[in-house]
Amino acid sequence: ALRLVNRYSNLLLLRTFSKSYAAAGIRVGFGFGHPEVIGRLRNIQNMFNMNVIGHAVGVSILAHRATYNENHRHIRHERERVRVALSRLGFSVTPSHANFLLARVPAGRDGVWWHACLKRKKILVAVLPDEGLEDCIRVSIGTKPQMDAFLAAVEDISGAQTIS
Repeated sequence: ALRLVNRYSNLLLLRTFSKSYAAAGIRVGFGFGHPEVIGRLRNIQNMFNMNVIGHAVGVSILAHRATYNENHRHIRHERERVRVALSRLGFSVTPSHANFLLARVPAGRDGVWWHACLKRKKILVAVLPDEGLEDCIRVSIGTKPQMDAFLAAVEDISGAQTIS
């Protein structure tokens, strides 16, 4: 995509460190664009557009790319492992390239019910009933032990669901 910025004068490619580098809230990233676009942006750029903390985090991210790349590999692996496991348990999981999965829960219960059951087991997932996703849960990808605990809780709830 970088090759395209010199070819198209109206193209600006932006990259944030917020999600993929676990720096949410820091608001650090960078952009590539045609020199004309970058020139126009520099004319309206705020004089204090980056604070010391954001700068330090950005430098650290760039200095430790190998660590972040390993974290990305872990997230991809765990995301796929959890997706397969949830599918086997009757969930319909939306394809994802993010650090979370959106899973449609098995018929008979809704996302709020699953959220409450998992919360009792000290597992937190997000539910978005007001967004038209009342039959879904959003599962953030964590460490292998965290995801093992999540899957064990889901299996336990799935087995107990027929009793309650």
